[in-house]
Amino acid sequence: MLNSFAEYTIQEAAALLGIPVHKLRRWDNQGILGARRTRGGHRRYSRESIDNLHTTLLVLAQDNDSDELTAVRQALDEKRRIIELLAESERRYRDLVETSHDLIWSTDVQGRFTYLNCAAEEIFGRKPEELIGRCFFDFESTASHVANRRFLSTLRNKGQILNYITRVIRPDDSERWVGINARRQLDSRGQMSGIRGTARDITDQYLATAQVEHLAKHDPLTDLPNRVALQQHLETQVNLGAVGAVLFIDMDHFKYVNDNFGHLAGDRLIMGIGSVLKDTMSTYEALVYRIGGDEFAIHLPHCLRQSAIFAAEAVLNAVRLYSLVYNNCSRIANLTVSIGIALYPFHGDNVISLFSNADIAMYQAKEIGRNRCIVFDQTARHLKNVHTRIHWAKTLRDALDENRLLLFTQPVIRLDGLDTVHHEVLVRISTTDGRVLPPREFIEIAEAAGMIQEIDLQVVTNLIHHLKEQPTNKQKYFVNLSRLSISDEQWVRRFHTLLDRSGVEPSRLIFEITETAAMTEVDVTLAFIRKLKSMGYHFALDDFGAGFSSFYYLKRFDVDYLKIDGSFVRGLTTDEANQVFVRALIDVARGLDKIVIAECVETEAELSMLKHMGAHFVQGYLFAHPKPIQEEFIRQTFDENLLSG
Repeated sequence: MLNSFAEYTIQEAAALLGIPVHKLRRWDNQGILGARRTRGGHRRYSRESIDNLHTTLLVLAQDNDSDELTAVRQALDEKRRIIELLAESERRYRDLVETSHDLIWSTDVQGRFTYLNCAAEEIFGRKPEELIGRCFFDFESTASHVANRRFLSTLRNKGQILNYITRVIRPDDSERWVGINARRQLDSRGQMSGIRGTARDITDQYLATAQVEHLAKHDPLTDLPNRVALQQHLETQVNLGAVGAVLFIDMDHFKYVNDNFGHLAGDRLIMGIGSVLKDTMSTYEALVYRIGGDEFAIHLPHCLRQSAIFAAEAVLNAVRLYSLVYNNCSRIANLTVSIGIALYPFHGDNVISLFSNADIAMYQAKEIGRNRCIVFDQTARHLKNVHTRIHWAKTLRDALDENRLLLFTQPVIRLDGLDTVHHEVLVRISTTDGRVLPPREFIEIAEAAGMIQEIDLQVVTNLIHHLKEQPTNKQKYFVNLSRLSISDEQWVRRFHTLLDRSGVEPSRLIFEITETAAMTEVDVTLAFIRKLKSMGYHFALDDFGAGFSSFYYLKRFDVDYLKIDGSFVRGLTTDEANQVFVRALIDVARGLDKIVIAECVETEAELSMLKHMGAHFVQGYLFAHPKPIQEEFIRQTFDENLLSG
């Protein structure tokens, strides 16, 4: 309300005129609208002059607003609009910041929080106001002051940090992995005045990445470190010039478990042996690895020869005592392993050499009887032999695992009519480089490596599969079996089970064993032959005549066919001794009502002489070289179609 005196104060005058106080001051200074000054320096305006001016302004306003007042009003409206826009922008910014899942933060120059948005509670488990004045690294799981100094030092030097990862502990003792981006703030002098940045909870991503890395270096079945982890660990030790030992462990006869109890039982056995090894090595400074299949490894750092042998013997004993109960009734026991030991740097100054030499020692342990440990032997001649055997053993193992056994056949010809009556199955191996290996290159090694039984079983399995795929094929097939196979009771049981489930007419399969092998274990051979005959299968005695003592046992071997050894047939036309012997063999065989087959016939003269001597069948290069079994069926089908057409 205006005062009751004859004068207005500057505020009263400005309010009446509707103009700012500072403009009245300017008008007073310019002499446009003078004011009286009080003793205290305050401006006082004549009531009369102000009232007159007010009346004049009202009249002017009714006619038309003055240009100056219009400009003032427009300026005020523009400022009001800008303020409203700024306020709206501020609200949007705060909404975005406060609702962001990323932590948005700022700190002072020492890294102490001055601001955090609401995402702080998700990461730290604390409200933002509880964190003001604290640092990121106050909550880290490691030494916080060290991490904080390192972080700030890097930030001062580089200006920013991207994707810095740290781990913080929440009040409930749970851990969160946090990824931090930060940038330093500079004052007008170019000095660091604070830090601003963002952070994100990357716990799920970090754990997923860690899991992938874990799987890359661990066996999924046993969760033991794998070959890659062992290689990296050993590389570190060897490069440091340390000493130690690596043990390669291979389970003996593991394939028998898979074949007889199933792969699930095999997996459980692998897991059980892995646990046995870990428990056994718990008192040693050792790590256990599964390096593939049924193979494990143990790394013993700072360990020399005798200590390594003690550790290996502890493993042998622990495995012998272990047994697996499967399906609440089947017990897998009496297990053994073969162990090879290599010491570094004595047996290799790099990981490849160490692995190779431990492998050699392990295979040597298998060759001399299994269930033992062998320290690598550097004798040159021995190494050459072992390397050769290991190469072939691996080649055979890979061929079996990948089913690269090839079945070839050679026809058996009837002398009376020269038509094909049977085929002999001959096994070959296809190598990874495309070559086809004949049996003379691998059979002996397969027997020495204990894999001939698997080869025999695979050959019969593949033949049965072929016969099922070719239902119109009515040929009969001779199949060779090893002495080691028919002497193995477990193999014989698997073999009988295979035949029982085959669905193939027994008369179409003739199994044969060499005379020398038959004579090695006569009773075993007799029992095997009797069982096959009772099942309806036929049997042949191969390479007949190679063992002269067999005449005594011939009448006891209830075989259907006798195959005269090729060494007597070659040169038959020029060697009188061979002629006498072959004639005698044929006479004896015919007298015992056995069918005689002469092998390795290559000339017409040999064929004529064998026919004259009374042989029933012949086979050899004179008629055909061995060819893949698929080609034999194609030829047979073509011939039948030609005849029927």
